[in-house]
Amino acid sequence: MNDSNAQGGGYANASREEIMSALFANMVIQQTNMALMLLGKVPHPETGEMYRDLDSAKMFIDQLEMLETKTKGNLDKREEGLLKQSLMSLRMAFVEEVEAQPDESAKVVDAAPPSPALDEQPKSADTSAAPATPAAEDLESRKKYSKKY
Repeated sequence: MNDSNAQGGGYANASREEIMSALFANMVIQQTNMALMLLGKVPHPETGEMYRDLDSAKMFIDQLEMLETKTKGNLDKREEGLLKQSLMSLRMAFVEEVEAQPDESAKVVDAAPPSPALDEQPKSADTSAAPATPAAEDLESRKKYSKKY
């Protein structure tokens, strides 16, 4: 039973080191393909739809970077080359997508925080009219010096 499984998997005559190398390469390629799919560079294999989720793509890139750091000095030249090439192409694709994306995320982030603060101000202004003006001025000064992402 083990012989038929080994032959079916293509590992019949492979050494343990060759098997581990092939599994490592498969994992790097799998992570790379997932990141490319989430960057909108390749379609989903089952649906054919294009997805774009930069945060999830970044997670896959970060995982490959962690793998590069943790395996430094323990990979052969082919494994190291595959990992470096994959990371380089993913980083370039990520930068292209971020630069191609209009500053929608910056607008959403900038627009979202002041809204709750503005909603809170009228509630406190309802209780007393005199402190409402200094609070509005404080809000304006905070908006001028807020950190933008």
